[in-house]
Amino acid sequence: MSVAHTEVTHEATPAAHLGPCGEDDCGIRDVLDRLGDKWTVLVVVELSKGTRRFRELQRAIPGISQRMLTVTTRRLTRDGLISRTQYPTIPPQVDYDLTVIGRSLAGAVFALSDWSREHKDAIATARADWDAQNDGI
Repeated sequence: MSVAHTEVTHEATPAAHLGPCGEDDCGIRDVLDRLGDKWTVLVVVELSKGTRRFRELQRAIPGISQRMLTVTTRRLTRDGLISRTQYPTIPPQVDYDLTVIGRSLAGAVFALSDWSREHKDAIATARADWDAQNDGI
């Protein structure tokens, strides 16, 4: 390339190399990051049953610590997936509920759950077949 050569060349990226959203930033990575943590889906599923107080959520989700529930509810509130209502009582009372966006996410989570249930046996069979052919590599 010479100093006089200033033409910018750009090869089109084939569609096969683009992500699931094409050239659009649809936010899928952010969504998967949120859903990929250990507790988000469990909190969303529990709140799909209705409004819950903090301790009710904690009791309904086995193994979640107070700290992790606090972190998870803050993230979900920040993302607009749940609403947090604090009442001026002593001790403070806080209610959590799904927002409209959160309810639509719950629908997607239940659809994924249905898909998982429907294909569970086929996936287990495929894994067993692969393991038998590959000696557990």
